[in-house]
Amino acid sequence: MRKIAFIFPGQGSQYVGMGADFYQVFPESRRVFEEANDCLNMDLKRICFEGREEELIRTENTQPAILTTSIAMLKALEMQGIDCEYTAGLSLGEYTALVKSEGISFEDALWLVKIRGKLMQEAVPEGVGGMAAILGLSREKVMLVLDRVKEHGIVEVANYNSPEQIVISGEKKGVELACKEALNLGAKKTVPLLVSAPFHTSLLKPAAERLKEELDRIPLFDLKKNLVSNVDGKPVNSKEEIKEKLAEQVSSSVLWQDSIEFMIENGVNTFIEIGPGKALTGFVKRIGKFMNKSVETYNVNSVETLKKTVDSLGKEMAN
Repeated sequence: MRKIAFIFPGQGSQYVGMGADFYQVFPESRRVFEEANDCLNMDLKRICFEGREEELIRTENTQPAILTTSIAMLKALEMQGIDCEYTAGLSLGEYTALVKSEGISFEDALWLVKIRGKLMQEAVPEGVGGMAAILGLSREKVMLVLDRVKEHGIVEVANYNSPEQIVISGEKKGVELACKEALNLGAKKTVPLLVSAPFHTSLLKPAAERLKEELDRIPLFDLKKNLVSNVDGKPVNSKEEIKEKLAEQVSSSVLWQDSIEFMIENGVNTFIEIGPGKALTGFVKRIGKFMNKSVETYNVNSVETLKKTVDSLGKEMAN
């Protein structure tokens, strides 16, 4: 029996032109972009489709842009009759999953992620922090790396993405030294990330506190889907829990591998990544292989990939 999870990407998946084909083809997708423009009183559509890259990668623009693009693609997929039982999103993507779960309105999610992006950007002066992906090193060895560089600044795990990729984040000098130490301990590769702040570390606790104040102003609702949280890799059980976990998420590690493992262990065998990019699809494949479990993956990031997904799953779900 097929059990489907919708998964949504986070910051870093953006690119100029994302979602333009959905806007042209699907009225439902067009409405999403127009609603976002009206809600935020800015031309987000232009930034997504034809803006300058420097404009798109500003965190306060990136976050609503990815949320809007992902929801526009989601609406097109839903119109084809494909739905999910579980959902999750990587960091920012958790807000898209929350909209899918009907725990928050799209309009409120837009305002919230724009504010979230601004708070995260302001928490640490630009140039002070950095992030890097470590490939091919175990969790245990990464923790050893962090222990060895702790005297050179705050460096923490930002993302446990897959068995082969862990992202570290913190003060720039400490991150650079951690990368060298990781290679000494046998990492295959380290990749500095082009980000404007050290996301998902204790350095962002001021942003987390201020985000919690914003969350107090926004109505949240009981979830209609099983949403698996970044913070602990387990389902969110109540609307009260949503607020705590969204605030905590800003300054704590994203347990993406744990979240995917939880869903696979609970019978999810089909993952559809919806939104720009396809990094999550790669993570899911590696996690499934690591668990010795068979999983199917699809990604919806263009009208063409939507059609391929619908061709594979649509007839089966209609029967």
